[in-house]
Amino acid sequence: MDVKPGTIVLYTDVACGWATVQLHRFYSARTEAGLDEQVHVDHRLFLLEDVNQMALPKSLIDAEIPTFTELAPGFGFKHWRREDSQWPITSLLANEAVHAAKAQSLAAAEELDMALRRGWFAQSRPVSLLHVILRVADKCPSVDAGALREALDDGRARKAMMADYRATVDTVQGSPHFFLPDGSDVHNPGIEFHWDGGEGEGELTVDSDDAGAMARLVRQAHSR
Repeated sequence: MDVKPGTIVLYTDVACGWATVQLHRFYSARTEAGLDEQVHVDHRLFLLEDVNQMALPKSLIDAEIPTFTELAPGFGFKHWRREDSQWPITSLLANEAVHAAKAQSLAAAEELDMALRRGWFAQSRPVSLLHVILRVADKCPSVDAGALREALDDGRARKAMMADYRATVDTVQGSPHFFLPDGSDVHNPGIEFHWDGGEGEGELTVDSDDAGAMARLVRQAHSR
């Protein structure tokens, strides 16, 4: 994996709550270190709906929300507050939007990615819909929403995004998987968990949580 100094390559899906927790922590650690302009995330796709061959189950997220809230209290995780029929059945277009924004800048992709995650996990917005994605983008200062609309209309970002996904899907352990400039990589850094009674059906237990993991990742990305 070729990772440029000052970046972290992240394989993830907008629909992944664990990645949302980790990104919230990453950006907080980056700001605390004073490295907001020196360290950036290079977003890549790990498409959960394709890997799992099904849409993200609302029941699974419902079961995970209390844990996500405990792990990232400042993000604003909330249970879905619209009709179940409005639950986003796919994240593909939202992920494509992030990759289209990345053509503008890494900062634009970071901003849109987190805004879409907040729309899904905190604001109950159906971010599988084009008009919703564009409304979210319009509120992101770093994103040119007009250019994003054009990119989504002609699909220019999807080919490269999917080609990279297909080429790496057997290497990436899951979402989120971080790759660093020093050649190291880590999946869901600092957090170990298990389900008692089956995923989404039993009780979710966090076995360990290393609060310093993200601060170390930020330093690793900046040090080379």
